[in-house]
This record gives sequence, structure tokens and C-alpha cells, in this order.
Amino acid sequence: MKDDKLNQNAKQKGKQYQYIGTRSIRPDGIDKVTGKANYGADYSLPGMLHGKILRSPHAHARIKSIDVSSALAVEGVLAAITAKDLADQSVGIEAAGEGQVDYEDLSNNILAGDKVLYHGHAVAAVAATSEFIAEQALKHIKVEYELLTPVLDLALAQAESAPLLHESMLTQGMAPGAVKEDAKPSNIAKQAVIARGDVKQGFSEADLILERTYTAPMVHQGYIEPHACVVDHSTGGQVDVWCSSQGQFMVRSYTAKMLGLDVAEVKVTPAEIGGGFGGKTTVYLEPVAALLSRQAGRPVKMVMSREEVFRATGPGSESRVKVKVGVTKSGQFTAMEASIEMNAGAFKGAPIMPAMMCIFTPYTCANMNVMGKDVVTNTPKAAAYRAPGAPQVHLAAECVINEIALQLDIDPIDLRLKNAVEEGCRTIYGPKFQAIGLKEALQQAKDHPHYSAPLQKNQGRGMAAGFWFNIGLQSSATLHVSESGKVVVLTGNPDIGGSRASMALMAAETLGIPLAQIKPVVADTESVGYNDLTGGSRTTFATGWAVINAAKNLITDLKARAAKLWEVDVSEVEWVEGQAVATAGLDKEPLSLAALAAQAGLTGGPLTASASLNAKGAGPGFSVNIIDVEVDPDTGKADVLRVTALQDVGKAIHPSYVEGQMQGGAVQGIGWALNEEFIFNDKGVMQNPGFLDYRIPLASDLPMIDTVIIEVPNPSHPYGVRGVGEVPICAPMAAVTSAINQAISSTVGAKPGYRLTELPLSPPKILAAIDG
Repeated sequence: MKDDKLNQNAKQKGKQYQYIGTRSIRPDGIDKVTGKANYGADYSLPGMLHGKILRSPHAHARIKSIDVSSALAVEGVLAAITAKDLADQSVGIEAAGEGQVDYEDLSNNILAGDKVLYHGHAVAAVAATSEFIAEQALKHIKVEYELLTPVLDLALAQAESAPLLHESMLTQGMAPGAVKEDAKPSNIAKQAVIARGDVKQGFSEADLILERTYTAPMVHQGYIEPHACVVDHSTGGQVDVWCSSQGQFMVRSYTAKMLGLDVAEVKVTPAEIGGGFGGKTTVYLEPVAALLSRQAGRPVKMVMSREEVFRATGPGSESRVKVKVGVTKSGQFTAMEASIEMNAGAFKGAPIMPAMMCIFTPYTCANMNVMGKDVVTNTPKAAAYRAPGAPQVHLAAECVINEIALQLDIDPIDLRLKNAVEEGCRTIYGPKFQAIGLKEALQQAKDHPHYSAPLQKNQGRGMAAGFWFNIGLQSSATLHVSESGKVVVLTGNPDIGGSRASMALMAAETLGIPLAQIKPVVADTESVGYNDLTGGSRTTFATGWAVINAAKNLITDLKARAAKLWEVDVSEVEWVEGQAVATAGLDKEPLSLAALAAQAGLTGGPLTASASLNAKGAGPGFSVNIIDVEVDPDTGKADVLRVTALQDVGKAIHPSYVEGQMQGGAVQGIGWALNEEFIFNDKGVMQNPGFLDYRIPLASDLPMIDTVIIEVPNPSHPYGVRGVGEVPICAPMAAVTSAINQAISSTVGAKPGYRLTELPLSPPKILAAIDG
């Protein structure tokens, strides 16, 4: 069986494609560079009002009363709402995409109920005839607060004496040895353990045991486009939404739930999206705008300011990760243990389970134990951020492995190669790997000229590996053939990283027709079947698979149409290079797609085909980064000199966009390592809510990022696809941290060590490490 899989994979790896793997022009590129494309804030409707949100000036307070009557009395104000206008969500946890959604928490985050839980928490909203009037009306809303002590520190939040954010929240997953009767409310929303083997025994077999704790701050995804929407709630009950998001079906579901409507009563038309990276996998404005529109009887437009985006939309989780690894003198891992704490913000839901799944998965080890805690604090509710949870844990694990390599005097790539997983290895969370390319990535990294290039004083080089499991989930696609033979490919996933191009390439490859005959369209929720959101690196894999299946269904229909025209049995018709061809012995001229489309009325009517699936077999992805830095010993400033990103992508459907994903992930990881963090004062007020003070990397901060695409096809997918969008951010933080620690050792002339373990690695921290 294994040999059959290997043969199949080798055959797939060597297969030549006509369109897949080419670098076609992006279908939406011209509209975007000319400004013609419509983003969330570009939509307008006749009679439209403007909505604004009143936000809490306190990080933790009980709401004693809210009075919106004075705001409603302002001329030009047509609606004002509070949490009481939302449908009751007292019970409601459902599966949603990658995980679950607690609708009570979602409702309370959209508009605060009994308490405000972070500075900037939405409290009330108004709609008026102009933005100015709406902003002035907010000043007339009267809110009486009872101030409470904010809980801002991840460690202090877990203390028994800490003020509670949610008085009724019990920890899910009791600690070993605890009994259910001992349960009492706390700020620990969840704790979990996954393990195999016996770590105590494993550590007893080790010649070297190394234990370190690494911390990473809360950061923002940094998308350029703020949240925006236009909503029209008609008197007949229909709700029409135009918005920027990572999933129009997600917006439909959440908005309907918040308003107490059936999803069939909500239609969502996706705008173009100016970045998301996981941060637009939930809703903040759409239900509010819908309620305001319902009350006013007119469409409502809402656009967040940049400050609102920073203060009140989901950041990536802060983390504290303790890692302990045992290893023999020869470099064999004997035990790996981790304790992971993640800050969920005001409501539970830090990516603790993905973090636990990812931390040690690149390596084989008989004895592993991973513990995790999901902790709430009086900060904005965390949202997904590109491989949520994985960058933070790889920071700790990979830096520890690099330090072990130093202490054992083993090349860090050789140490990883000795312990790297391969096909047939079982993950700590259950499944066995099929074909994967971690070892190929490691070997190519070692052979790359970057890895052996000389370094100067004050410079350092770090490398790290990364892992993300990728997901499949539900997708649908529909193909319509026009009378001319052009094929419209309808899918339901917003295009963030070039997925329109991927859909077009896979459709053209399957149908065997020129790429110019394919028109990919991201459709609204009433024009295509259900699709889970764009996230988890699933779109090209799962939605692309739906496109492939729809194209195969279309081919089946086309063959039947040709058979009807030729008056032969369908078994005597084949589809070859985009046309129907009669089998040997039949004197029939081939029929192109255009010819069959022109005669569709004679053979059964319009040509259309659809497919839906719940995609299984998402191929996990591995990456390796090599990063060089230079540290200024006088200022502590670290400059990135060179970056090489290597990744097993399965099959690069469009190599240019794969490279863009790899480069973008590297940039975000570098920013997280060097500059980015949410800074709060002691009252819980964010001090840097804008791009002037929240410093993301600019083009001038970075070198050209070299990419190496490694293709080990995913045997579960027709074209070998495995997700590529999230793996690139997993390794850079550890690579940068290792490089800076090496550079510091070079600067002070000391024995290589790991002095810096707390991100971001800002100049003051680096100077302190240099000064000893």
C-alpha cells in the first residue's frame, strides 16, 4: 500500500501541466491597480445614513445604565441602539469553520451587555444623515459606569485573587487530579493536555536538558483596509450586506444570528478585501449596521477609523511558552515538554489548541507532553492571525533547539534532519503524515549559498523550521458556459492572495481550454453554494477542488451532449484537450466547447455544472527560514540583511502568488520579532493605536526576500495542492531571535548564548543584553 502511494506521488510530482504552474496575469489586477475595484468603504446607496459607535473609555466597568434618548433628539439622527436590540444569545455555541463560535460572546463583543471588558469596547451606536452629525450624537449618549479593576497581565489574570472578567466562567478541562466539585469561576477559560509516551523517562535518558521561557506580545494583523460595510434592512425583512470580509457566508450566518433571522433572509455581497490575515474572520459592524437600518428604514454605512481598528478588533494573542527538551549527545531528542499560556483578550478563544498541535510536530520524539491555557484579560478579544498560535510556540521550540545545537556543537540543520518527521510518522494530535517535504526543505536550506555565506562582526544568522496543519472544510463551485464557450467560474471565497487566478488555472487545466476562456468570479451568498471562509490555508485546496469537480461534471455533460449530436453512445466519446473526440473508428469531427455551447439548445439547454464537498486530506505544510541580521552596538538597532524562505507547497498552482505568500509571511514574522506590540497603560488604554506608533516593517526596512519553492505533492489532492498562506509566518520570529542572539555574542565577544527571550527585540532590550 505504501509503495502504491509512493509511486502515485512520484508520478504526480513529475507530471507536466499546461496551465498549472504558470505565472498568468492576475484576473483582478487591472481593476485593483487602476482603482476601479470596490472595497468595503466604496459602496453607497441612495438615502444612505452613516453609522458611528460609542466606545468605552474604561477597560473594565459595569454598565449601570445607558440613555440614548438625547442622541435620538439630535436633528439628523434617525436611529440609536444598544445591546438590548440584539437577539438573545444566552445559549449558543456552534461549529464555525476552523473552530467554534460562542454567540453570546460574539454578541457581547459587538455591543457590550452588562460590562465593558476593554478600552474601546462598543457600547451603543447611532445612524445619522452625515458622519459629523453621527459623531456629535455620540456625545449625547449617557452611560453610567461602575469602575472595576482591569486585569491586563497574563500571569496576574490567573491569580486566585484576580478580578473576574466573567463571574460565571468555569475553566473547561480540569487540571490533572482536580475534581469537578472544586470548580469555581476564574479567568482561565480552558486548559488542555496532549501527550504521548513518558516524558519523565525520556528526560532520564537525556545527556542534556534545556529549559527556556519565551514571550511574544499581542500584535495586530496590520491589514491596510479598515472594517467597512453598507447594510440595507428592507421593510419586507430582507437584509442586504456589502462588506469586506474573509467570508461572506460567515458574515451572513453571524449577522442573521445576531438579528434573530433565518440565514435565507440575509444576502451578503463580498467587496474586495484589503488584507485580513485572519483578522476579518468575524464581524464587528455588520449586525450593528443592520439594526440601525432596521430602525431607521434606510441603508446604513459604517467604516472604522484606524484607531478603532487597533483598539477594538482582534489582535493576535500574547503568549508565554515554556519549553523543555531532553537530548542525547548524538543529537537524538528523548523528551519534549511545553507549557503554553495564551491571552484571549476579553472573551475566551485564544488559539491554544492549534498552538499545542504545532509546537513539536516537525520532530519525532517518543515522549512529548504539551499543556495549554486559554486566559482572558481586559484587552481586545483576540482573533486569528495567520497560522494562529503557531508562530508564538515555534518561537520558543525552535530557539531552544538552536541553543541545544550550540551546546552540542552540532549544525542546527543537521540536528533537525536527525529528528525531522517524514511520511509515516504520527503526529502528537493523531494522524500519520502522508508525503511531506520537511527534510527536503531542511536539506535545500543547508545547501543554499545563504547558509554558508560569511558573516562579519555584529552580525548573526538564525534558522528555524515551521509547521501548519492546514484545513479543508466545505466548499462549492459552479461553472456556467456562455453561448460563446467562455466559462464563468463562480466560487464563494474572497480573494486575498490570488485565489481567482488559482481557480482559473485549475479550471483551464481540467477542461483543457485556454486560460483566456475562463472568467473567475467571487459570488454573493445567493449565487453559489455554501463556502466556509477564506482561512486556514484552505481556499486553493478545498475550493479549488470543488472547481475541479465541477469541471469534471461539466465534461461528463459535454460528452453526453456530443454523443447526442453524433447519435452515438456516450462511451464512444472522449474529452481531449478541450474538445469532444469520437473514439477510434468513428468518422466525426471533434467538437470544441464553443461548438457545443452554440448548440446547447438542441441538446438539453444551457451548459452549467456545480460541485460541493467537505474536503478531507489537507496536506500539512513545512517551512524553513534563514535570516541574517546586524546589530548596532551603540544604539541596539537590529537591521535585517538577508532572508531566505523555503517551503514545501505541494504544488505551486501560481508560483508568483506562492512566492508572495512566502515573502509576506516572512515580513510579518520579522515585524513581530523586532517592532510590533500592543502597549497599554495601567488603565488598559492602548498607547499606540496607529501606524505611526505601531511600527510595521516598511520596504525600506527589508532586503529582497529570496524564496525557494519545494514541491512534494499532496497525494490527497487532484493537483497535489497543500495550503501555503499560513506556514510562512511560523519560522521567522525564531530565526530573527536566534540571529540577534548570535550577533550580540559577536558584538561583545562572548560565548554564544541566548540572552533575549522576550519579544519584540527592541533597541533598549538589545542594548541591555549587550551591556550584560
